[in-house]
Amino acid sequence: MARIPLTNGFVLIPEGTYVFLIYGATYDEDFGKIEIKLVTSKGLTHTERFTIKDSTGKLNENALGAFSYFAKTAMNDFEMEDIAPEELIGHFIEAEVIHTQSASKKNPEKTVTFANLGDKAPSNGFAEDPSARVMELFNQEQTKKHPGKSVAKAPSPKASSGLDLDALLG
Repeated sequence: MARIPLTNGFVLIPEGTYVFLIYGATYDEDFGKIEIKLVTSKGLTHTERFTIKDSTGKLNENALGAFSYFAKTAMNDFEMEDIAPEELIGHFIEAEVIHTQSASKKNPEKTVTFANLGDKAPSNGFAEDPSARVMELFNQEQTKKHPGKSVAKAPSPKASSGLDLDALLG
């Protein structure tokens, strides 16, 4: 008989300021959707989404501005002119998590709570040792992006300039 591991399910990140490692990034060019996966040193995850095209295919200037600020902050380079979202992987960003509530679309009598990232700042890495889940998430995402390549053991968790992707990917 097989044993199935159980999880605690979805946990909303509590409000506060956190350092996040960017461990995944995708861009769907057809729909203009960017998805950035972030994790705290304790293994709490957050996904930041930007829809930079509207339904007619035109650029959504507000979303593009928000993504630009996010990317420039994570890269700590405010002179950048363009970026592939995957280039953000392995970089850190400090951000304030703010909860917002709104009426549920399914049941207007109920409210739903969302975690949004507020004030952002560049970061050089975690101040504390990351949990095993952090490196597991990072390595899983890299293995998906680079099938067949072995992912090296993660470098020091207290990185001074982000993770060394060359060392990780060989």
